Amino acid sequence: MGGLRDAVALGLAMLVVLHASYSFYQDGRNLSFSAQSRNSVRFGNGKVRLPSSQRIRQSLPRSCATAESYEFPFTRIVGQEDMKKALLLNAVDTKIGGLLVFGDRGTGKSVCIQSMKSVLPEIEVVRGDPYNSHPSDGSLMGPEVAEKVSNGEKVDTEFIKTPIIQLPLGATEDKVCGTIDMEEALLSGQKKFECGLLGKANRGILFVDEINLMEDGLVDVVLDSAAGGYNKVEREGISAEHPARYILIATGHPDEGELRPQLLDRFGLFATVGTIQNTTLCTQMIMDRLEFDDDPKSFVNKVEPELKVLREKIDRARNLLSSVEVPEKLRLIVAEVCGKLGTEGIRGDLACIRAASANAALDGRTEITMQDLEEVVPLALGHRLKKDPTDPVFDTKRKSLVVNALKRIADPEAFMVPK
Repeated sequence: MGGLRDAVALGLAMLVVLHASYSFYQDGRNLSFSAQSRNSVRFGNGKVRLPSSQRIRQSLPRSCATAESYEFPFTRIVGQEDMKKALLLNAVDTKIGGLLVFGDRGTGKSVCIQSMKSVLPEIEVVRGDPYNSHPSDGSLMGPEVAEKVSNGEKVDTEFIKTPIIQLPLGATEDKVCGTIDMEEALLSGQKKFECGLLGKANRGILFVDEINLMEDGLVDVVLDSAAGGYNKVEREGISAEHPARYILIATGHPDEGELRPQLLDRFGLFATVGTIQNTTLCTQMIMDRLEFDDDPKSFVNKVEPELKVLREKIDRARNLLSSVEVPEKLRLIVAEVCGKLGTEGIRGDLACIRAASANAALDGRTEITMQDLEEVVPLALGHRLKKDPTDPVFDTKRKSLVVNALKRIADPEAFMVPK
């Protein structure tokens, strides 16, 4: 009978977790928490000991905690220059607004995005904090770290790789935004907020694969958080707010549907990718991939000098970005191009200027040029043009349309028909 009683008690405890019924476990007549142990729950005259997440982690094989993972090096991805350029620009200036990539399957969209982990500089965070809190910048601190700093407490820090958090296609809003920590509630009876994916992506990259298959409501939540730089949750009797400064990178396939124009406009840059047609480049990519699959560690170590050079280049560009100047003539050209192409609002203008400034900083310059605009304006405006119903979802002709409009405005005499 004792085993049956324990089983019933454990089953009821699990129902508490599933239904998040606070009134149930706050009522001492039905279920009460042991004052002697945070890892036990009392039901009637019986007590069931529940495994904590810490003990579960300790029971895992040591190899699970020490296993190393390697991403295919960014510098060895051939072709897809628009996507690579847009990723680097967002790495230099996180205010550009993220990147949306559309293209065929198997063209390396996800691999390229995940490989950014190898070239992004490390960041200093507060040790053990789920929000990757900055040790001194209050706008990038989680609530617990902010409270400690305001009280004058010292926090331990460490350097980690820039986090890249992938948002699963079937993720719920609770998983994305965060919700009540059910383990803490069940074991201690205290309400505590559990960090969601938006909080874990703070100061990093949030990667959404196949965004055109995700619910529009969830896409709105992610875009609003990315634009505002914070996430606020009001649900289940808990109120929480935390920083969510991340670069939003999303991919999609044209055959699987479109995004609403309102959502498209929220992305700073847009790039299309296709299958590599150059035989030499394709062969080189295949050979590198085979070598990487055979021995990832050796391959990554071999190309580490290339990755180090790119990391240092991004770091220098970030430091130089605030010194980059935009000539008034080029600002007027951007405004006129956006007006001629019929883009709505000023998001396109801002994306053009910020991307051009980041491009100049990557080249080590403190002033943007017409060449910078020619490289970045198609990435910033291509998805903001009015769609022709007879064209494919994202026709590559849009790029040439934007470039031609830019050149006509910058140098109208070159396009005049001689008399």
